[in-house]
Amino acid sequence: MLVHVNELNKLLNLEVYPASLSEAGPVIYFLARRGRKGEKLVGCVGKGTIKGEKASSLDGKDVRVGPTDHANADAIRQALPWTAPRCMGLATSVGLGDRLGLATPGHIRAIRAAGAGLKPFFAQQSIREMTRTQRTPEQVMDCATFGVLQEGYREGFGSDGDHVQRLQDLDGVAAVGFTMFTIDPGPHVVNQADAMSPAELAQHYAALDWKTLDSSPAAMTRAYTGRKFKLADGTCLGFDEQAFLRAAVKYGSAIAHVAKMHRRLAALCKRPFELEASVDETESVTTPAEHYFFAAELKRLGVTWVSMAPRLVGRFEKGVDYIGDLDVFRTSFAQHVAVMQTLGPYKISIHSGSDKFSIYPLVAELTDGLAHLKTAGTSYLEAVRAISRIDAGLFREIYDFARARYETDKASYHVSADMAKVPPVSKLRDEQLPASLDQFDTRQMLHVTFGSVLTAEGGEKFRKRFYAALEAQEEVHYEVLAKHIGRHVAPFVPYAKNR
Repeated sequence: MLVHVNELNKLLNLEVYPASLSEAGPVIYFLARRGRKGEKLVGCVGKGTIKGEKASSLDGKDVRVGPTDHANADAIRQALPWTAPRCMGLATSVGLGDRLGLATPGHIRAIRAAGAGLKPFFAQQSIREMTRTQRTPEQVMDCATFGVLQEGYREGFGSDGDHVQRLQDLDGVAAVGFTMFTIDPGPHVVNQADAMSPAELAQHYAALDWKTLDSSPAAMTRAYTGRKFKLADGTCLGFDEQAFLRAAVKYGSAIAHVAKMHRRLAALCKRPFELEASVDETESVTTPAEHYFFAAELKRLGVTWVSMAPRLVGRFEKGVDYIGDLDVFRTSFAQHVAVMQTLGPYKISIHSGSDKFSIYPLVAELTDGLAHLKTAGTSYLEAVRAISRIDAGLFREIYDFARARYETDKASYHVSADMAKVPPVSKLRDEQLPASLDQFDTRQMLHVTFGSVLTAEGGEKFRKRFYAALEAQEEVHYEVLAKHIGRHVAPFVPYAKNR
């Protein structure tokens, strides 16, 4: 490298991240931190595009330093293309949501420690999460860019505008360069179809949006009823009249909505993009036959997708391990994989995937790496664990606040924590605080209250101190995070393929 880190540190009175030093022609870019509070700054040596003030000169070249804002993130992405996301295709992948915007370096360290093969998504956040944390798509993308620069991660990463449900919500995530869009048609899934009478099913079937579906009741019925469909594993599945009607009523409107969203994306994005279809956050389990119907109809309508998240058997509650019979899961999941192999290839995506340690080996093995694991809340929880090590007093305040907020905040989540099993924090010694994150009920309590914690009193109650603690002691945060995320990705590494 043309510039030595020590030279810049002495010249600027900053702490430059060594891995961030990057050449783009005659210009050298870097990321640094200043002071005990850990304020981040981005800089360049030479005639770079960083917006900021001239801080010094080095070997006759200007050294400019500026804030880590959106304009400078754009400048970095233009100068160093590896700091911008790209499409990941069918490579084995893991989504690493970052609700705080501080986690990317820890995520990178987990991926690097696991070994080559896995493709990460560092910029991943749902519209719901952005609303609750009061962040914008630009902030999500920019934080990932600066984290990638900090660690010098040149291997490529994806970005996911997650759980997008409305057409208008696509605009914001598409405009800032997200490369994958997870379409969640959950509100259009008719969960009640499982319990409808034949007459009710017929009525709902006739009322589907046949124009968007580009079919008719009679034509679709002929395409599925009474037929057998051979799968890649040699087995067959089929639909009698009632099974078909239930599948069509349950998912017909959802299929139409995904098709509309796909068309909207094609109009918005004058660049390659990827789509994931997700029906995981619904009450009704997706049967393998319903998975087949959903995928076959998307394919007929010209929708292209890279991954799909069915509603799998068992309980995928937030922040805790899989709840259910593993043998039943294996049998059912193998059937879903056979559908994927028949109508794909595409990846099966595991949503609410945080901390589902008991099923990772099964998913990796049965898909042979055609899988996308999606996590988010677990990284926030590990940040809270880091807080328990850095500032026990702040952790105790957050704990008590979350305990009072849980019953309200759990409304939109699949959780079953019992507050009677969450001990008052006053009964825990400081050295016991980090391990409290391993207790089922406490973990879920802290998981679902993240939005309230970060926005309480306009961010004045906890947010500023939360960020200040993690920024001042970032290595503690990265260590805790890398260790935990490492447990998530390790089972997938032996099967990881860059297809």
